[in-house]
Amino acid sequence: MLPLHTSLRGLRCFCVAAECLSFKETAHRLFLTPSAVSHQIKQLEENLQLSLFKRQTRSITLTDDGSRFYQQVAPLMVKLSETVNQFNQQKSMQEVSISMPEFFASELFVPQLVGWSTEYPHINLKLETVKTRSAQTAQTDLSIVLSGTRHNSEHSYQLFPLNYVPACNPILYAHIKDKGLDALSETPLIVHQARPHSWEQWAEAAGIHNFKAKQIIQLDSMFSVARAAEQGLGIALIPLPISQKWFDNKSLVALFPQTLNSRDNYHLIHHGNSQPNVDVQQLIDWIVARFNFQNKPL
Repeated sequence: MLPLHTSLRGLRCFCVAAECLSFKETAHRLFLTPSAVSHQIKQLEENLQLSLFKRQTRSITLTDDGSRFYQQVAPLMVKLSETVNQFNQQKSMQEVSISMPEFFASELFVPQLVGWSTEYPHINLKLETVKTRSAQTAQTDLSIVLSGTRHNSEHSYQLFPLNYVPACNPILYAHIKDKGLDALSETPLIVHQARPHSWEQWAEAAGIHNFKAKQIIQLDSMFSVARAAEQGLGIALIPLPISQKWFDNKSLVALFPQTLNSRDNYHLIHHGNSQPNVDVQQLIDWIVARFNFQNKPL
């Protein structure tokens, strides 16, 4: 058995020196000085009370004891190195990637990331945002998608549906609130260009006949729709519950109580046929716990 005070650095120096038979080369490989290598080897020999190398003017060779010692120690040092590397890999930062619509990211996901980072500091999160449904890809571990079709895969999770409510900023609301439904024919109506007929659908659901808009403004992102309404451009169909904070902070005010109940739902999808690994599953559980609004109050 090695003395307890035998250092791993000394053993490592010995093994490298036994392989290259040069203290100078050993120093180069281990980023040490030749004198430091010589000191480590000398200390190891003193601990073992053995001469491990024959030192000549320009070279070194192993003694018989040194050769036998190397044969015994070298496999142990390799195993030790493999074990350390294995544990380092387990403790290293893992990356989980997820894609989602821009509006979902800005309104719901990103504000919650402080909680995620505190709870799972060992996982690097890679977030990609997409502007349209057609831009969604399966290149990430997970995706949050808005779809009118239910995903029946065991690797998908339904989060919540979207309902749309007519809303505008408080200044415009004060000017048109007493006009009732006539306000819709006197004020520009804002809508996401992916749903160009949403205002007609809302009017039909609200029981409004002969609906006629003064002007329809189509924008290419839901954030642009909400922002335009906040700036007073007109009345927008705003999705709930994802836009709830806009109403909570009084940036927007609901003009009518009637909502357009869409068939669109946000779904969380895990890509791939195999079960998610531990890190991906942790993100899945985290998202479902925070953004599944099906059975809990908003």
